[in-house]
Amino acid sequence: MTELPSTPLTLIDGAREVQLLITQSPFTVGRMPGSDLLLEHEYISRRHAEIQFQAGAFILVDQGSRHGTFVNGHRVQRHKLEINDTIHFGTTDGPMVRFGVRGHTSSSTMRSLIDHLHPANEPNTAIEKLSWFLEAARKLNDVGAVDQILSALVETTLELTRVERGFVFLCDTRTRTLKLAVGRGSDGSVLSDEATISHSAIQQAIHGEGQFIVTDTLSAETGAPSDSIIAQNIRTIICIPLRSRRINAETQCSDVLGILYLDNRLQPGRLTKVDNDLLKTIATEAAALMENAQLAIEEEHARRYREELNIAASIQQDLMAVQPPKTSYAKIEARFAPCKEIGGDFYDAVEGNGCVYVVIADVSGKGVSAALLAQTLQGMVYAQLAADQPLDVIARALNRYICVKDISKYATIVIVRLESSGHLTYVNCGHVHPLLKTSDGVRELALSNLPVGMIENADFRQHEVQLEPGTRVLLVTDGVTEAVDECDGFFGNNRLEEAFLQSSQLQDIFLSLSTFCGAASSADDCTLVEITYLGNSATA
Repeated sequence: MTELPSTPLTLIDGAREVQLLITQSPFTVGRMPGSDLLLEHEYISRRHAEIQFQAGAFILVDQGSRHGTFVNGHRVQRHKLEINDTIHFGTTDGPMVRFGVRGHTSSSTMRSLIDHLHPANEPNTAIEKLSWFLEAARKLNDVGAVDQILSALVETTLELTRVERGFVFLCDTRTRTLKLAVGRGSDGSVLSDEATISHSAIQQAIHGEGQFIVTDTLSAETGAPSDSIIAQNIRTIICIPLRSRRINAETQCSDVLGILYLDNRLQPGRLTKVDNDLLKTIATEAAALMENAQLAIEEEHARRYREELNIAASIQQDLMAVQPPKTSYAKIEARFAPCKEIGGDFYDAVEGNGCVYVVIADVSGKGVSAALLAQTLQGMVYAQLAADQPLDVIARALNRYICVKDISKYATIVIVRLESSGHLTYVNCGHVHPLLKTSDGVRELALSNLPVGMIENADFRQHEVQLEPGTRVLLVTDGVTEAVDECDGFFGNNRLEEAFLQSSQLQDIFLSLSTFCGAASSADDCTLVEITYLGNSATA
């Protein structure tokens, strides 16, 4: 076995993080007892891989493992390791090893770089580069927002490479295109003209194994320069992908978050191995910080969303805390089943002078905005009913309010007025048609108007029907008719009518709905209200 200077590894296996040293060659990895790195997962082969030290370089060699070895998200058989390379064994979701790095801190990264700095002709070169890395790492870690991280990345890499221009492009995950995020000149000027860069170099960096670096395009050995390189007189190009630490389950590769692009149009550049290592390391550090910053943003959005949900849930709870009035001529029952996202359903029941009012409504949208509008409309309706306003007048007032406020929402609503004589008046504004059950069967009250909040000058008409004792009136929101089962089939109007026909009470209908949905989650609130006319001579 060849003795060699100790080289750090960091093993991250679930919640476990272990610091290791490569002190011999080969350094064995596998499930076999006695392996230098023992990994006891079922997808790890007994003799999985080796890290060999050959001609001054570390080579990772897969030993014919069943499930493969991955470096930076790509499956490899034999690979020359670089500082900060990430290695996965067996699966990209399994244990991860970072090569040449102790832990996750910038100080650990700097210590590993110290071990790999090559002697320089000028005595201060290595110290200056380490000083640069210290300052670069400090700048990156001192900022939190993604745009600040990217600005610091461009500024520090321009300082190291001494080239003219630096850009960072970020990948839009929806359109799968690159968008310019930051552009700087060596003089500190802001650059926004991305038409003068080499897009072919960027594509090679994204789709290749790693970075794309050409210090002199006129003498490059990688083939003829592209048209854009010639047209823009570009002499030096440096493209480094900013890769995620996470592995994409579909592609089995780490996603590209963006691209660091540097170029020079005046003269060829000079980039040493140390410069290259420093660039890769600081780019890796920046990508990690970008991910952390993005995760922090997502967590903050999630926290705010949870707060909004709590507010909306509290509002909805108040809206649904209705105690139906008890009268000698009518029985009112209600059931409500909320969905995961708080919606704008509400109902109310108010006793008037010789009559009872029942309201059911559904505000468009979800969340706090829908809940707040529902709360406002419920208050408006209550005030209008207390003033004994006609139902069509109430509908016009609600419509005018929403339209004038221009809040980009609307609401469907049914307001019912049932007198002790059995005379029922209703106004339906775009809502699910009420159902009437008599001794003859079930029928719809099908006359309707537009939803409130759509057209400011819309007209609204109320309608009347006479009820016989024992008649039941069912009001529901569209969350009931649009409820789905586990096969995505709708409950629908026909099932609702059949359930109503076969039921003797509201609970029967609710159970029919629950049975139909099974384990399927509801996409909308389900509200059901039933009015049973008992007759003028009934007692409470």
